Amino acid sequence: MDQAIAFVYVLGSQKAYDMAPSERVDPGWHSFMLHTQEYAAWCQEQFGYFVHHSPNARVRTRPLMVSVADRVAAAGFEVDARLWGTTAECNQPACCGDGDGC
Repeated sequence: MDQAIAFVYVLGSQKAYDMAPSERVDPGWHSFMLHTQEYAAWCQEQFGYFVHHSPNARVRTRPLMVSVADRVAAAGFEVDARLWGTTAECNQPACCGDGDGC
C-alpha cells in the first residue's frame, strides 16, 4: 500500500499524468480509493484537488516502470523494486504483468 500512496503522491503533486502504476501497485491505489471519504480528504490536503484514477491504454513496459519508480524515488520515497517490475531478476510474465519489454 505504501507504494501506491507514494505513486499517487507523485502523480498528484507533479500532475504527472504520463505515469502508470505497475500491475502490483495498482490494487493498492484501488484499495485506497474504496475509502472514498479518506481518499478525497487526503487528496484535498495534499494537492488541493481530487486525483482521479483514469485507466489508460499505456502498456506497462519495463522502461515505463523504471521511469515511474525513479520518479517515486526522486520524490523521497523508498521504492520496492519487486512491486514495480524493475528488479534485475525480473522475467515475463511476473515482471510487469501485462506488457512486453520487461
